[in-house]
Amino acid sequence: MHAPYEVEHRLGFRILRWTLGIALITGIVVSAVQVALDVRGVNQDLETQARETIATIRDAATQAVFSIDSELARQVVDGLFAKDAVRLAQIAHPDGQLLAHRSRPLSQTLFRPLTDPIFGSERHFREPLARDTEPEVIYGFLDVHYDTAPFAQAWMNRALVTFASVVATAVILGLLLFIVFHLLLTRPLLRIVHSVKQVDPAHPDDRLVNLPSGHENDELGLWVNATNNLLVAIGDSQKRHREAEDRVSRLSRYDQLTGLPSRETFMELLQGNIQEAARHEALLALTVLGVDDFKSLNEQCGFRTGDMILQTIADRLTSKLGSGRFTVARLGSDQFVVLEKGLRDGYEAANTAELILSTIKAPMTLGDQTVSTSVTMGIALYPSDADQADRLLQNAEQTMALAKQKGQNHFQFYVASIDKEIRDRKLLEKDLSKALKNHELYLVYQPQVNLETGRIIGAEALIRWQHPERGLVPPDEFIPVAEANGSIVEIGQWVLEQACWQAARWASEGLALRIAVNLSAVQLRQGTIVEDILSTLARHKIPAGRLELEVTETSFMTNLADAVDKLRALHRAGISIAVDDFGTGYSSLTYLKQMPVQHLKIDKQFIRDLLVNEEDTRIANTILDLGRSLNLTVVAEGVETAEQEYYLKQRGCKLAQGYYFSKPLPAREFETFVQSFHQKIVENNT
Repeated sequence: MHAPYEVEHRLGFRILRWTLGIALITGIVVSAVQVALDVRGVNQDLETQARETIATIRDAATQAVFSIDSELARQVVDGLFAKDAVRLAQIAHPDGQLLAHRSRPLSQTLFRPLTDPIFGSERHFREPLARDTEPEVIYGFLDVHYDTAPFAQAWMNRALVTFASVVATAVILGLLLFIVFHLLLTRPLLRIVHSVKQVDPAHPDDRLVNLPSGHENDELGLWVNATNNLLVAIGDSQKRHREAEDRVSRLSRYDQLTGLPSRETFMELLQGNIQEAARHEALLALTVLGVDDFKSLNEQCGFRTGDMILQTIADRLTSKLGSGRFTVARLGSDQFVVLEKGLRDGYEAANTAELILSTIKAPMTLGDQTVSTSVTMGIALYPSDADQADRLLQNAEQTMALAKQKGQNHFQFYVASIDKEIRDRKLLEKDLSKALKNHELYLVYQPQVNLETGRIIGAEALIRWQHPERGLVPPDEFIPVAEANGSIVEIGQWVLEQACWQAARWASEGLALRIAVNLSAVQLRQGTIVEDILSTLARHKIPAGRLELEVTETSFMTNLADAVDKLRALHRAGISIAVDDFGTGYSSLTYLKQMPVQHLKIDKQFIRDLLVNEEDTRIANTILDLGRSLNLTVVAEGVETAEQEYYLKQRGCKLAQGYYFSKPLPAREFETFVQSFHQKIVENNT
């Protein structure tokens, strides 16, 4: 943790402090010497001035004492007091008798306590008075006392000026030096420090220290260049060290032959993926692959070829399963493992297994020989088969071993029931892909009756599959398979073509009925669905008003805006839109307000127990009331009794279909039924 970079820590501040300190100390010493020398000069000036003054009045004082002229003596003394420094002056006879005397008190100044010890409070001067003709005869004495305060005051003023100039000079010099050092040293150093802070310790050579301009050839430039050279050297050293660590880590964490993660590394990855899947409640599929008869391949082709086979398998797996959904690793020997994430169900894992089988089965050209091989796989699912990493892998390995006992080039799921279910579905999916080409699919039509008039006004086209071995396969079984693998797009277009063709044929025979066709969610997501439907109508030359498209509530909830745009385009063309199985999905008024819907179809599960189950009756009534309030036509599906038909008619239901009127019929039987149905109405009315 770095210490706070405060002002007192700055180099410039320290330089300023030292410069000021040294300048002040030096100035004080020099000033003290100068002041001391000035003391001696003041003393000399005082002595000189006193001697000169005494010399000036000596003759007059001598004449006064010689003549015993007190008046003259008094004038001499008064003349001395014209000088401010004279405190006492007197002329006296040798016996001490005063001829003239005058004095005044010492002047009181602020600095006297300081200057008196240096200069004394006063200075005494005595001059013997004698005539030049008789120098040996002393007539008297002249005494003069000088007050040192005026001289000390002048000395003190000069001392203060001296010390003040020294301090001012030191401060100015210090500031100038601080500025010079800041410009030439501390500021460039701060920039260098800031640049050093930007250096990444992990990669020191990625961002070197910036050299301040103007310092390319001085000591700072040399230091920065040396630092950068050191950073580059450290970076090279770290890079070599990391490369060495990576090599060591790769040797320990990755298989040396294939480059895939090792078993230990894969287990770490698997544990992390299981934790993530647990948070998101997602599914995982773990597939263990074992090369079939790998020992025989090694013996026949050689170990070198065996290694090349393993490398080729690894390359094919990573190239085919290279997305982020898959993790491929080598468990050891001839075993590989594939982890698949983000599954919707086990069928996706089966699709991946089939992809792996076809990928590995393709012949391999290894040097001058071509080798064909296959793999057998065991699949375990998270969380249904295990929720721990080691247990999940163990289950997959055991399943792979069991699968090898039953044969080669296939896959098997850990749970037998799931394995059978998925195999049956895969077989159904395979047969469904041939159903159209083999003409196994056909349409039946269930009449829609207007409850007010009692006449058939339309028919719902329903698809049927007559399997050559299984017989009639219910739509509830094969439609979800077709939606899952996307073949519903082709099947749905075929249904639309057949229904439109039939509607056109009936119209030509005078039977103008509206045809209702189911539109799946997968079809609705197709970008060209609007153009496909309109072109089909144009191809069969039937008006758009003869076609009704039935969509379920859940089919357009994934992308409501896109579904609304497409259905509105179809509605603008004249096609009617109905919501099928209403009440079993979201049943939201929000989308009903946005969708161009004309019909609501009550699901048959609410009609089946109508008048028997109170809750179903209440739901049916709610839907009828909702349709009336939104001005939508309600169609009741699954009407099976006269009581249901009568109740629905009394409640305002407009249309109905169900076994009470007729089961779904092939086209010819439907035509016959319509004729007989309408004939009965005529007979009843007569």
